[in-house]
Amino acid sequence: MTDTTETRRQRGRKVAAILAGGLVLGVGTMATLAAWNDTEVATGTFTAGRFNMEGSADKGANWGDHTTSPGAALSFSTPFNNLQPGSTVYSTYQVRLAANTTNNATVALSASSDGSVAGLTYQLATVATATCDDAALAAGTNLVPAGTTIGSASASTFTLSKGTPTTSAGATVNLCFKVTAGAITQGQTGSGTWTFTATSTAS
Repeated sequence: MTDTTETRRQRGRKVAAILAGGLVLGVGTMATLAAWNDTEVATGTFTAGRFNMEGSADKGANWGDHTTSPGAALSFSTPFNNLQPGSTVYSTYQVRLAANTTNNATVALSASSDGSVAGLTYQLATVATATCDDAALAAGTNLVPAGTTIGSASASTFTLSKGTPTTSAGATVNLCFKVTAGAITQGQTGSGTWTFTATSTAS
């Protein structure tokens, strides 16, 4: 049988039809398999809390951050600048958690001095109000017992509570310092520094 041009043309059309059929069949198979796949996507968003302690050395008139030495200037009662053996002076310091703080805190105390405070001892307690005197100390909770050398501190801690709502500052803790002069020398001048370190705790 002669392989004419017409015969070859007909054969080409048949092959093209078969290939086209196979191509359609392939697409149909892919679409069927895709229908048996599915996807779920989950995203987690994480936000850190906020934490800040602030202090006041003027009975709450002004609050601020005092993060480096010498820090806030304590206002001791007279005769803080004219001491003699047996003199006692007092000062209030207040701390609280600032507004927008989202966690409570535990506060630890450390102390240091410039080395020129020989003969001076102190007592430190949390008290009910901003009034700092012997009566307040007697009713308060000791953090550092009377007779402790300035520059030293005990391991006592206290807690601070965040504000409720957290857009408000937390409750104020009143700290009462009592410094007593013992065997001091005339003209002696020295300073003590107290550092309160707040650590965030579970809300």
